[in-house]
Amino acid sequence: MMNKNTVLGYATLIMIIVGLSLIALGAFKYDAIAGWGFASVGIGFFAIAWVFNALKGRM
Repeated sequence: MMNKNTVLGYATLIMIIVGLSLIALGAFKYDAIAGWGFASVGIGFFAIAWVFNALKGRM
């Protein structure tokens, strides 16, 4: 059975993967203004993953 810390760990890992993929999309696929949007959303995913990681062990 998974406890809360395991769930937060998996959520952090998934958020990091999605954030990296969004930044890669913004850097390599979209050259115009949309690339900046993808990259900024990817950085936002990193910020949320950081919060999830900080919550591990405190809940």
